[in-house]
Amino acid sequence: MASFSIVVPKDQGSQRVDKFLASNETVINQMGIANRSHLKTVIQSILINNNDGKFSSKVKSGDVIVVDWEEVVPNDIIPEDIPLNIIYEDQDVTLVNKAQGMVTHPAAGNWTGTLVNALLFHWGQNSLDVKLYRPGIVHRLDKDTSGLIITARNLLAQEWLQNQFKNRRVKKEYIAIVCGRPPAVSGNIKTQIIRDPKNRKRFKAVTNTESGKFAHSIYRCIACYGGFSLMRIKLKTGRTHQIRVHMKYIGCPILGDPIYGNKSTLFPKATLMLHARLLEIRLPNQQEFSSFKAPVPIRFKKVLKVLHGKYEKCVLK
Repeated sequence: MASFSIVVPKDQGSQRVDKFLASNETVINQMGIANRSHLKTVIQSILINNNDGKFSSKVKSGDVIVVDWEEVVPNDIIPEDIPLNIIYEDQDVTLVNKAQGMVTHPAAGNWTGTLVNALLFHWGQNSLDVKLYRPGIVHRLDKDTSGLIITARNLLAQEWLQNQFKNRRVKKEYIAIVCGRPPAVSGNIKTQIIRDPKNRKRFKAVTNTESGKFAHSIYRCIACYGGFSLMRIKLKTGRTHQIRVHMKYIGCPILGDPIYGNKSTLFPKATLMLHARLLEIRLPNQQEFSSFKAPVPIRFKKVLKVLHGKYEKCVLK
């Protein structure tokens, strides 16, 4: 997902947001939109002066508009022979244990080396099925988050999986190593998530407001080692950077997080310690839910080995 902000010029106020955006050359060039209808299919959220906006909202000169949109995937993605750790596969789906550092799909700055490039080679496809939106992708993981991601091999499977995610029938569980100890052994985190007004690349958890998007995470502390904790986190919603934002919100930023965390003196070279460990979903044409697990990554094992050797394990009560 991409984002940009634009200030409404003096002579372009008193019109609807969609009309203003669709007629602005900067927006057209940056988003690659063809018309107002196309605009509505790619924009995911609108903020006007840091408050939620709609396509029908009226803008005034001087208003600051921030738009999140889905970047258009090109029709000429090149299949690439990139190794994949496949956990499960049938005629409808491929479940991959995504490596840390791999981008999910091609976008500005990452046109090659993505999961989609690898899948197209693995599936033996030399061109995209024009009916498939983002070939096979129904959900995503951040580039530096490793773990389970399920992909669709045909249009019917894609629609089936998208419906599972849309109706929140999918169980997703993550493990994380965080800096600090949580306020309790377990807890529910319910906040709104907004763009950080001081840094548009970051998000922020806030309460007592209707701005932004509602986010719900459930955590449990598995163990503590000195000033670090091993956490299990379940998502009830799926917002951008949700776990990273919520861990920071409770005072436990994820180890190795370059956006929401601080540099660790004990682990100065640590990368993001967040891993999608478990996925439960009803596969196409199946009545029962299927459960899949990804093994604990080597980077987790290395950090935990150091923590085991340096600190006594503590279990919160």
